[in-house]
Amino acid sequence: MRFIDYPPGKWKVVGYRAKWDESSFESLHTQRSFEFPKSERPLLQNLMDIARRCWHLFGLRGYARVDFRVDERNQPWVLEINANPCLSPDAGFVAAASQSGLSYRQVVERIVQDAGTKG
Repeated sequence: MRFIDYPPGKWKVVGYRAKWDESSFESLHTQRSFEFPKSERPLLQNLMDIARRCWHLFGLRGYARVDFRVDERNQPWVLEINANPCLSPDAGFVAAASQSGLSYRQVVERIVQDAGTKG
């Protein structure tokens, strides 16, 4: 998430106003982005590794989302593991899946197929 023109001291958190109040400062100045400079590739790889470790550590199945914050020293911190993230077409999980080339339909089909193979 990119927090555009946030004043000093304003928390950079995607809270209620950013998600649900479309006229709020938070909503208008918080943008989802999947564009990263090449210099951030090591950080992105580290985040993917941590997400995979969380997947295995917590015995996740089906689908999940790991939320991070990265501090000024590029140290990632896991905020939460969401084992049931929102699947609405405009949700962050679906947006991230589309970056992997999956359509909304394919995401839902994979989740349903996976649910049918687990016991």
